Amino acid sequence: MESQSQMVARLRAAFRSGVTVPEEFRRTQLTGLMSMIKDNEDQITDALHRDLPKFEAVLSEIEIVLNELYHSISNLARWMQPEYVSKSLATKLDDCFIRREPLGVVLIIGPWNYPLQLLILPLISAIAAGICASVAGMVLRINGGKPHRTSLRTDPNPRSAETIFPTCVSQKLPKNTTTQRDLNNILETKTSMSSQAVARSVVQAASVHLTPVTLELGGKCPCLIYGRINITAAARRLVWAKYFNAGQSCVAPDYLLCTKAVRDALVPALREILEEFYGKEPKESPDVSRIVSDRHWTRLMELLKKTAGTTAGAVTSSRPAAPTVVVDLQEDDALMGQEIFGPILPILTVETLEEGIAFINRKEKPLALYVFSDESSVRHAPHAARWQTRRLQSRFVSLKVVKTVMENTSSGGFCSNDAIIHMTLPSLPFGGVGGCSDASKMFSS
Repeated sequence: MESQSQMVARLRAAFRSGVTVPEEFRRTQLTGLMSMIKDNEDQITDALHRDLPKFEAVLSEIEIVLNELYHSISNLARWMQPEYVSKSLATKLDDCFIRREPLGVVLIIGPWNYPLQLLILPLISAIAAGICASVAGMVLRINGGKPHRTSLRTDPNPRSAETIFPTCVSQKLPKNTTTQRDLNNILETKTSMSSQAVARSVVQAASVHLTPVTLELGGKCPCLIYGRINITAAARRLVWAKYFNAGQSCVAPDYLLCTKAVRDALVPALREILEEFYGKEPKESPDVSRIVSDRHWTRLMELLKKTAGTTAGAVTSSRPAAPTVVVDLQEDDALMGQEIFGPILPILTVETLEEGIAFINRKEKPLALYVFSDESSVRHAPHAARWQTRRLQSRFVSLKVVKTVMENTSSGGFCSNDAIIHMTLPSLPFGGVGGCSDASKMFSS
């Protein structure tokens, strides 16, 4: 088996040969990747289904990856075209354009929560951009006790990535956590979709060589419910979005803000929908995802022990984790200190829309923000300090609730009367504030 330095040298040699530059080569590689996934779809689904409900595995892993491939293949020629820019008087007779060139070799570090999707999506962009890639699945690094999601990449397969992409892709199967040796190989760029702790290690190692880094991190994504809403519809969409993959999604609603009246109506609806989705004994349901490891399970149980809130939904002390709702907690509660990344939904109460917006703005800018409201307008007094910058001209001003929240907050993604659904659209940028990327943006980076 080749060493890391040999692997990097091989990838660099392939890149310098120019083999990855032509459009036909890139299109062939993307088509080959699509064939590999389609040919092995049953095997992929079986490996993922041991940890995810089958529907969730197909939707979140296979379908999203195939959609991204279709999107990239369809737009590849357009992305590769020069981008002509406006001219000055001195350059009126010249051709002035931006030409995007392949950067070199990229290290892609994928997380464990969606091991196929979040490893392959940046790989698709790397191939489309004409660069070589070394891929490392984080599930293999931090979760030695979770063989199911790793088995697909460790089992011999005649249509493995290195068979289809002998020159431009290398599969790395490290056994330990992210190591300095992995990161200190001088690559032209690194892409990491992982935790903030891993991200700090990546950035620190990359900074020594001034290597650019593309990060996708999580955080606490708020959900705000205000005014008149269809409680049943909102509860159904919240349950689906929050407990998909047992809440182990970076864009899952992390906590809920609403008035006491909405909370009192919503909690019974959540309980009813949870029973409809997962039955009276969720831990026995085939539709409940598993927590990825004992360490993460212990972390979630410790949060539930420390919270001062009251459990209003199902809870269990044995794996898998049952979907749980917690009410009557404060802003400084243990559940509010970090991203939960599990099937626990805290519900906090606010009295006004302004209070909810102020709550959100006190936190770090979220990866995604969700608003549920059927209110066509909200009335507020312009003399309130938090609204003075809006320079309102009248005593009362009516604005749509969703628009009010969107204009007075900042987030990477925003969705009204639904949640996480924006992730399914390849053409919509994804990422935190200042770092959004879709397929075309990743191509450019």
